[in-house]
Amino acid sequence: MIVEICANSFESARNAQEAGAHRIELCSELEVGGITPSYGLIKQVVTLLSIPVFVLIRPRSGDFNYSEAEFEIMKNDIELCKRLGCSGIVSGVLNLDNSIDQLRTQELLELAKPLPFVFHRAFDLVPDPINALNVLMEIGVQRVLTSGQESTALSGLQLIQKLKNEAKNRITILPGGGINLENAMQFKKAGLNEIHCSLSTFHQHAIPPKISMKNPVYFNDFGKAISDYSKILALVKLVQ
Repeated sequence: MIVEICANSFESARNAQEAGAHRIELCSELEVGGITPSYGLIKQVVTLLSIPVFVLIRPRSGDFNYSEAEFEIMKNDIELCKRLGCSGIVSGVLNLDNSIDQLRTQELLELAKPLPFVFHRAFDLVPDPINALNVLMEIGVQRVLTSGQESTALSGLQLIQKLKNEAKNRITILPGGGINLENAMQFKKAGLNEIHCSLSTFHQHAIPPKISMKNPVYFNDFGKAISDYSKILALVKLVQ
């Protein structure tokens, strides 16, 4: 069974390689579902490690419907990953109704070639997962990461199995979300060939911070935070 580790740092990626994992999905900020890692992190992991590196291309947290500027950023990041020698791309785009944005996703897929393309967990938001799976197979996506549209892959195992049956080996179903030592074998017994997990251990800093740098206002899956033109203008005028 192939074990993919979601690695959010060089240390995580190195631990995955040394422990015998088969590949990593490299990203940053696991607490928001992951975003594109920095150039420096990608380069260091690809240069110093030998494990296959699939990179998450997601320019920000929040929803998966992107502006033209954000889409250009995603394309630039894919080209960068290809130049750095990455092994695959993990990405995808949704429409406002959370259906697959077929044209934009296919554009990213074509740009990523010859690297394999994985559609990420935005899949868990689509209103019709069977139709979405068929769309992804039609455009040539090699793998889809999903929790079975539940908070954990174990809770979504029934849909995951249904997706695997629908796929008929034309696309790989990669279960991910809450997979750990206690439940991993259930996915193998269910006939899944790959699993995705982070298996993270939280290391507490020796000196607790006086204040938190995390703002709950920005932890929102239903949109995106944008610096407001009118507020900026008003503040600049105010302090002049």
